[in-house]
Amino acid sequence: MHDPAALAFETLQVRECQNRVTMIDPNIRPMFITDQVSYHSRINRMITRADIVKLSNEDLHWLMGEGDLVTLGQAILANEPSVVLLTEGALGARAITKNHNRFCATPKAIVVDTVGAGDTFNAGFLAALDQAGCLRKADVANLSPADLDAALSLGTRVAAMAVARAGANPPWKHEL
Repeated sequence: MHDPAALAFETLQVRECQNRVTMIDPNIRPMFITDQVSYHSRINRMITRADIVKLSNEDLHWLMGEGDLVTLGQAILANEPSVVLLTEGALGARAITKNHNRFCATPKAIVVDTVGAGDTFNAGFLAALDQAGCLRKADVANLSPADLDAALSLGTRVAAMAVARAGANPPWKHEL
């Protein structure tokens, strides 16, 4: 993302991060980045302020270089977020916290269109935390294995449903 939108998102995060749960999913597209140093610096600042950081395996490798996903995810966790989410496409998703490392396999789906899969996963993860009454800063910092598993499960289920449809079309609640 480029300025002025990138600056607006960072400014909003700075304003709200002390009182609200914030989540960042940088959805990195290297081919569109014109200033890698500036981009990397902004993403790192935002990661440091975020409660939840979601990265695809490709995003994680772009930010951190090659290496084991869990080890790299733990390195991101050292920057202060409470939860690091790693999505691995058809394999599944992982949640890493200071106390837990949870994994949920992705349900089988016939892929029609991957646009919107990450955003749908994020929405499902956050919706599950909200349903559990865990969408407050103190709660996100201390999620239980059961809360993480439920959030990963909903996130991967809704993302699998979304990729089975054309046009970034996430499922409705009644479809779950």
